[in-house]
Parts: sequence; C-alpha cells; structure tokens
Amino acid sequence: MASKIKVDQIQTADGSGTIALQNQLSGMTTASLPALGSAQMPAGSVVQHVNSALSGSGSTTSATAWIDTGLSITITPKLSSSNLVVFFTQGIGISKGTNPTARVDWGLYCVSPSVIIANNTFIGTEGLNSTGTARMQIAGSGTYNNTSTAAKTFKVQVRKANGANSECGLLYYQWYAGGKHTMQVFG
Repeated sequence: MASKIKVDQIQTADGSGTIALQNQLSGMTTASLPALGSAQMPAGSVVQHVNSALSGSGSTTSATAWIDTGLSITITPKLSSSNLVVFFTQGIGISKGTNPTARVDWGLYCVSPSVIIANNTFIGTEGLNSTGTARMQIAGSGTYNNTSTAAKTFKVQVRKANGANSECGLLYYQWYAGGKHTMQVFG
C-alpha cells in the first residue's frame, strides 16, 4: 500500500506566509531528479563506498618477510580529488616464538603506487609460556591522498614482529575456517 501525506497548507519557517504546492510533484520520477555532483555536495561528503570480505581458512606462515593475507579491495575513484579512507579487520592466530612472545606487525598498503598508508608493530602478547596460540583481531585504518580516477587496490600484509623468529612461531594469517575478514573504502 502506498503512503500518502495530505495537508491543507505548508507554512514558511517564520510563519509569515504559506507555500503553494498544488500538483508540483505530480508525475515526478527518479529520472526527473537532478544528478548530484560535487557542486551539490559539501566538502567531506562520501561520494562512494566499496567493501570486500574474505572467508577464514587455516593459512599459516613461519616466514619473517611481509606476506599478503589475501584481504584486498579495489576502488575506482569517481573524483580525482577524493581522499580514500580504508578500514580493515582480520582475525589472526600467533604461536609462541623462541622468546615467550607471540607478536606480529601489520601493514595496510596501496598497491599502485606502492605506498604504506598505515601500520602497527609488535601486536600480540608477552609472557606466553605455553605452546598455545594467541588469537586476536587486528584492525586498522589509513587515508590515501588520491590524485587520479585510476583504480586503486589496497591490501593487508603481516609478518613476525620486527621480522624476527624470536617474536612469533607460526602465524595463522587467515584465522580461522569459518571466520570473516572485511575491508571497506570510502571516497
């Protein structure tokens, strides 16, 4: 059932007069609405949004170098002047290194041009004396100062903290099967 609003009058904000609307909206469709462009939107407006999701798995590494977690997203900016704000969240598991620590570094990268837009180091726990695995969510955000409408791809990478075996044993970088890792870009 379609909704209807019926009024006798619409009064001006200061109460000094009335506004006549007789049949002015009759026959209006979305095709007759003006397109919104940058002139109609104030600075700081979100013009577009994309999101991406990655299902968890048992993917692991024992390498000390940066590795892609598989979580990535691509956006083709509508405006060359858009600042792109990227958010991610990803579950990881970290087993104890040769020290009683389980720590990692993460980085959020723009692929082309290759630039790091955010990172965090030594994330995890100290004093892990067992052979268990520390499980946690890592999350981050960064801003990319865009200058073109060319497609941009962003990705998340992780490594053993400081690239050292003593900081982490096995790194489960897509923890766990059935988990969901997400990424979003606003421009």
